[in-house]
Amino acid sequence: MGFDVQGVRFLLSARHAGVRFARTAMIGRQELLLDSSALRRIFEPFGITRNDTELMRLLTEENGFAEPLLRLLGAEHIASVDASHYEQASIVHDMNLPIPETLKESFSVVIDAGTLEHVYNFPIAIRNCMEMVEVGGHLLLMTPANNFMGHGFYQFSPELFFRVCSAENGFEIVKAILCEVDPRAPWYAVVDPARVRRRVELVNRRPTYLLIQARKVRQVPILATAPQQSDYTVLWEGSGNKQNGASPARPPFATRALRVFARRLGTAYRMLEPGGVARLRQRPDRELFIQVNWEP
Repeated sequence: MGFDVQGVRFLLSARHAGVRFARTAMIGRQELLLDSSALRRIFEPFGITRNDTELMRLLTEENGFAEPLLRLLGAEHIASVDASHYEQASIVHDMNLPIPETLKESFSVVIDAGTLEHVYNFPIAIRNCMEMVEVGGHLLLMTPANNFMGHGFYQFSPELFFRVCSAENGFEIVKAILCEVDPRAPWYAVVDPARVRRRVELVNRRPTYLLIQARKVRQVPILATAPQQSDYTVLWEGSGNKQNGASPARPPFATRALRVFARRLGTAYRMLEPGGVARLRQRPDRELFIQVNWEP
């Protein structure tokens, strides 16, 4: 767990956008996973100048953990939450279980950089994170998307966070970024599937992060209603879901058969398609993924 080049860029971009780090909670005690040269290159666009000695102190002062960097970003109080003492977290709590009342609305920013995918009971874990944020504060997530199979229990879809960090749960998505782990990889802003009324999908070859910045706008019970995937919600609403006690009509047999045929045809094509077509499919759809600059 920790902040690599893409992660540190995300933190600095968040601070530049107005995220307050005064009271910071890390989910898991995060390490710094980059060297001084990379740190200097990231700092420069944000007007942060540090000499070699100062850079090395940031990277080594807390045995490689992230507290020195967070203090540079404005953190006055830093907590870290983990299920074990093995990395000297300041709060030992299993995120599979609800957090105590004392932690709710206690932080201006809550940051996860590689913990949620390891927590089996994800709905409770994400609710914990959201409940820890004060109104006006932010939730920052750096979490695995494609090509992390076996790393943890889960790898995530953008749709999940658009539906969870929603107005119904007192949050709004400020920024949803997709990028590969390669430090040279570009950033893409991800469009909400509900806005384009279709699924936001990507097939690519390299490990890929989702970087989520969400702001808490009001205090409401979180996840009181289970989120639903947006395209299914549209289908259900269009079917005239159970009016006047009557069950909605089932689609005709021909319609159902056509849907099954289309799914099977798509699967067969992906198994046989030429390599050039497959590479073309791996390019982000410009309607769904809009290239953006991580620099200010």
